[in-house]
Amino acid sequence: MPIASSPFLGVERSVAGRRWFARLDAAGEAQALAIAQAHGIADVVARVLAGRGVSAPQALSFLNPSLRELLPDPFALRDMEPAAARLAEAIRRGETFAIFGDYDVDGACSAALLATFVTQVGAPAPLIHIPDRIREGYGPNVEAIRDLFGRGARLMVAVDCGSSSFAALAEAQALGMETIVLDHHQIGDELPPGLIVNPNRQDDLSGAGALCAAGVTFLALVAVNRELRRRGHFTFQLPEPDLLEALDLVSLATVADVAPLVGLNRALVTKGLQVMRERRRAGLAALMDTARLEGPPRPYDLGFLLGPRINAGGRIGDAGLGARLLTLADPIQAREIALELDRLNGERRRMEEVALEEAVAAAHRELDRKGSLSCLVLASADWHAGLVGILASRLKDKFNIPSFAIALKDETDSSSSSCLSGATAIGSGRSIAGVDLGRVVRRAVAEGAAVKGGGHMMAAGVTLAQARVQEFADFMNAELKEAVALRRDANELAIDAAVSARGAVPALVDAIEKAGPYGQAAPEPTFVFPSHIVDYAGPVGTNHLRLRLRSDDGAALDAVCFRAMGAPLGEALGGGRGERFHFAARLGKSVYRGQTKVQAQIVDVAPSRSPT
Repeated sequence: MPIASSPFLGVERSVAGRRWFARLDAAGEAQALAIAQAHGIADVVARVLAGRGVSAPQALSFLNPSLRELLPDPFALRDMEPAAARLAEAIRRGETFAIFGDYDVDGACSAALLATFVTQVGAPAPLIHIPDRIREGYGPNVEAIRDLFGRGARLMVAVDCGSSSFAALAEAQALGMETIVLDHHQIGDELPPGLIVNPNRQDDLSGAGALCAAGVTFLALVAVNRELRRRGHFTFQLPEPDLLEALDLVSLATVADVAPLVGLNRALVTKGLQVMRERRRAGLAALMDTARLEGPPRPYDLGFLLGPRINAGGRIGDAGLGARLLTLADPIQAREIALELDRLNGERRRMEEVALEEAVAAAHRELDRKGSLSCLVLASADWHAGLVGILASRLKDKFNIPSFAIALKDETDSSSSSCLSGATAIGSGRSIAGVDLGRVVRRAVAEGAAVKGGGHMMAAGVTLAQARVQEFADFMNAELKEAVALRRDANELAIDAAVSARGAVPALVDAIEKAGPYGQAAPEPTFVFPSHIVDYAGPVGTNHLRLRLRSDDGAALDAVCFRAMGAPLGEALGGGRGERFHFAARLGKSVYRGQTKVQAQIVDVAPSRSPT
């Protein structure tokens, strides 16, 4: 939608330095009215739909997405047909084959999806290898390939990795091991040996490039299932599996990997959340209980409660714990692993707090020294390599520029595998909307500024020589200067509507959620509470702020402002009891001891000296 000519409530510069504008222009307002009148949809839902480009004829299908209509023919992906045929052959013959996954949520979910399917259709459980982040690094490596071959695997399927693993897949080929890659990361024209199923390869015309690896793996399961059916594999004693039951893991991976929640991805997450509510998967049920998730799971829970716990194993513990948990049928074993992941996640948070303080201080020094940066690149020998992705994300959020956190390794560290020989810095980057980080990192590798690296638009990983960290920083700042400048010029906050504390009731939140799920490329609605008073403000957790807002008619609303302490929002609100502000917030529900209440998540504020 075009930006309104006048700022919302006159806010030209908020406490967070943003200009507020109404998401709907005149045409959008008309579209919202048409949606509401044509379908009897609540006004607030109609506004949210119109603000996300949904027209009146599309509204009902958008609110009730159909997988049947949106799911592409899996054979539209390059190499899918021979890959499905080879997997079907392995299943029919009862071959021992290996799954090589990434150590993040997408990799764990993808590995669990494939492994579960294989056993459901009557084949032996495959070998699963999730690499150690520190010793092995990202993706297939020569040592692991040799080990899997020695354990009898003559076929290896790499999930959420492998598209750029030239040396490792060449070694597999030399040994006589066939390889299939199910991936989604951006890649160039040159491909490694084997069958490469990746909708982001240059010659793939499927249009499925927004899928995460678990989404690609799900399409592969559809294709293999179809091939097994064609070969007469299923019988009364061995019926076809219900592939829709796999959508719980696809939805978790899609949200955790920050894939855009539009089109097919939106349908996958919508249906997957429905499956997850039924708690059929023992590992996920145990993880939800351990995370103290009350009520039906939401995208927020997937991204901020479940995802970090699965990631914790790969960051600072056993990288295989997440995939193992998601394949378990025994609830007792599942609970044991879920508790261990919860413990590791708590340890990770404590380590993160210390590292983040160091990183923020270093960022301020770097910004003071350089004045302005298009990409923040920080490195430290004290940072655990498993935390650099989280640090990069926190830095990106705080400074609103693409950010890399890099762990410097001891060059004499004997634990380093040969795949990282001579490379003593491992980093992870996170981007801001509209800035393609993965593409620029691949260019850095091509230009020699990094040893290896890649990713997608919002996140990337990189490995480089310790002595060349500054060169990499200079390269990224030069390459991203124009794109980041454009985003800085558009430092604005889109407002969907104005509401009051009196109107913020559970029914309103339920209506808003009907237009979800929300996430990347489908922004969660932001509402303004005009000229509300701070009734209470106090710290909660490590650096969050809990508030109670009050409108002039006496209605109160609970609110929280995450990571506000020490930031401009916290400084404005912490000492602002009795003060009036315009509050920009997202609405949700908190469940505590069985009681459901509406809670506002404050994202920005602007002073209001008098009632509007």
